[in-house]
Amino acid sequence: MMESRLIQIEENGLYLTIEITAEQDVRLLHFAAWPFAPESVPADRKAGFRLLELQLSGEDRAEYHGRTHRASYPGLRMRYVGHTEARNAQGRKLELALADSVTGILAVQHLQFYSGVQIVRAWTELKNDGPEEVAVEYVSSFALTGVDKEGAGDRGDKIEVTVAHSGWQSELQWKTYRLPELGMSHLADRGSKRIAASNTGSWSAAELMPVALLHNKESGGTLFWQIEHNGSWHWELTDQYDQLTLLISGPTEHDNHWWLKLAPGESFRSVPVAVGSAVGGMESAAAHLTAYRRIIRRPNEDNELLRVIFNDYMNCLWGSPTTEKLLPLIDAAAEVGCEYFCIDAGWYAPGEWWDGVGEWLPSSERFPEGIKYVLDYIRGKGLIPGLWLEIEVMGINSPKLADTDDSWFFMRHGKRVKDRSRYQLDFRNPQVIAHADSVITRLVEEYGVGYIKMDYNINAGIGTETDADSFGDGLLQHNRAYLAWLDSIFARYPQLVIENCSSGGMRMDYAMLSRHSIQSTSDQEDYVSYAAIAAGSPMALTPEQSAVWSYPMREGDDEEVIFNMVNCLLLRVHQSGHLAELNPHRLALVKEALDYYKSIRADIPQAVPFWPLGLPDGEGEWVSFGLSRGDKRYLAIWRIAGDAEAVRLPLPELKGRDADAACAYPQAHGANWSWDKAQGILTAALPAGRTARLFELRVH
Repeated sequence: MMESRLIQIEENGLYLTIEITAEQDVRLLHFAAWPFAPESVPADRKAGFRLLELQLSGEDRAEYHGRTHRASYPGLRMRYVGHTEARNAQGRKLELALADSVTGILAVQHLQFYSGVQIVRAWTELKNDGPEEVAVEYVSSFALTGVDKEGAGDRGDKIEVTVAHSGWQSELQWKTYRLPELGMSHLADRGSKRIAASNTGSWSAAELMPVALLHNKESGGTLFWQIEHNGSWHWELTDQYDQLTLLISGPTEHDNHWWLKLAPGESFRSVPVAVGSAVGGMESAAAHLTAYRRIIRRPNEDNELLRVIFNDYMNCLWGSPTTEKLLPLIDAAAEVGCEYFCIDAGWYAPGEWWDGVGEWLPSSERFPEGIKYVLDYIRGKGLIPGLWLEIEVMGINSPKLADTDDSWFFMRHGKRVKDRSRYQLDFRNPQVIAHADSVITRLVEEYGVGYIKMDYNINAGIGTETDADSFGDGLLQHNRAYLAWLDSIFARYPQLVIENCSSGGMRMDYAMLSRHSIQSTSDQEDYVSYAAIAAGSPMALTPEQSAVWSYPMREGDDEEVIFNMVNCLLLRVHQSGHLAELNPHRLALVKEALDYYKSIRADIPQAVPFWPLGLPDGEGEWVSFGLSRGDKRYLAIWRIAGDAEAVRLPLPELKGRDADAACAYPQAHGANWSWDKAQGILTAALPAGRTARLFELRVH
């Protein structure tokens, strides 16, 4: 009998150990930023370290599994048939092929490395090489057992899981939990309990962000992952063989209404996921994720130039633009230095427009001289004009419905899917593509628009039954068809900037953000509440893609303007508010902030985020977030609540180093600060109340 053999990989600071047993079972024994210690995986536990989980309909389940996706068949029967290694433009690529002799299903696990980052992108390709049709209920994109194997302590004490809760106007609430706090107590070698995170529907971040971290306090290592999909997804932590297992996938039947038939010869590719490991905590993970996200993103000028956007919606025109209202706003936006001017919702209808959208033709009542008059006025002021759009929906009272039939829309139980008085367009339909193409062509080529705010304000639910094996299958096909359409638009108009917006941040994922250069982070209307959202955003996306509203109020004071501006100065500026009605002194504070932004924005696409007070969760009295590039540190500080005069901000990497600290915005700051070289702590005292300041440190 053959002996087991190991595939050992060391690449970009990642160490992988894969065992192929004498029986040709394939086990991923180790995936981490440190070498494999064989004693960390006892021989009697190795059977749980499966590379892949795959559940087909009509197949058995093994072990005591509850609702977990472990111990699946034919996953347990899959045997090694070969592997290949190669290098491509991204880096090293490993492909491992497994097959089931009973059904004939072939699975290839893809592991793509990226030069310079401790992350792999993983996905699974299935092919039915058997004589009969099979049906897929679950397939993992990445499976890793033993995520708790380092260190002698119990997993309940040493393992922490960090997730970002999300909701409309309450995005990016980062919370860290011990396993017992999530109900997973370590009582036996396996249980029915799982820690499960899912999204079901067309909002990928409706309740949780598709990104998470697992930190081992004893070993100091952090495992982190993001699911790169614009629809339904699932990950879970479960236990087996007295080890903790992480399973990451796209949609599943039990969790997301996804089920797929594969006829002989047919193939399926799972949702891609990115998985990394680093020594250190969440800032180490953030550094690698930031670098990786920059690698996989579509190259574009927008993420290099970071032009300042004015948008007339938030705490301003609220979706009711007219020529008369817009002209003074355009003048004021140009005066303070904005570079895009985007007319938000409402430009296509004279009054209430919500359930009538779909034609995307300008309203003559709102723009008596025609919308091109206003767009030309924007250009005449030296700004690039933009328009709001919601291309994926059609209102239930849209005149465009006369040109459609049921094949244009999501269908369930023979009825059109309706949500918030809109229908969901199905981007698998060539007629829908032709319609969407014609709208973009008109905006870009006829109106001269250079910026589109692409919103998406419904959740189409579990999917569609049209030409699909399941509702979730229809949704997944549509998700991919929409991405293909986006790719075609960017290929046709490479200089066009399209903002990814879904009622703010409800679709904040790297299927979308590998294409879009900019992401709306929230519809939060309260500038104080926005601070934590802004500060937490670079854990989920690159700083230069993170668009944050700044909307000075008509009746506010200087500190309110400053707070608003600090919210966005280390990210991407989404300026709004009634600038034309601010007094000259408060307007000057806006201009001072934007002038400062332009002086530092070249650093933002090269910088790495850090959080002296940890990731914000929306509850702290103080919030702080910074960017590091070379010898420069930019640090935003917000006082949200409480009476404490000052805050101590630990910067451990600068301990023992000289640094010059200064308040960079505003110049008339009223703040005090000191740098403690020995401890590596910046102490900052801000004026009383809800206040914010932006600091710079130069290290030497």
